[in-house]
Amino acid sequence: MKNKNDNLKRVIVDFKKLTPEILSLLVEKYPDGYDDDHIISFRNQHNEIIEAVEVTTQDTKYLVKVSSKLSVTMQNYDEDDYEDFDNDNPDAVQPPKMED
Repeated sequence: MKNKNDNLKRVIVDFKKLTPEILSLLVEKYPDGYDDDHIISFRNQHNEIIEAVEVTTQDTKYLVKVSSKLSVTMQNYDEDDYEDFDNDNPDAVQPPKMED
């Protein structure tokens, strides 16, 4: 029997291409952040190990690459910060200022 997720488009997303829609879904799915149990590891076409967390929409399965910027952005997420941006505008999600 086929799983309904078998026909989903699969997209790997880096923090630089993260849209408000995907960020919102991540925060909704992982309200307390993600941990090692949520991280999926795989090798890309260059044989590099990639670590990502998964979030799914009706038609797409996103694998969002794990990074310290992603973690900080999810912790500081406020829906009101993105209300004036289109959901598909990756420039709406700005990299956080990282402390040394």
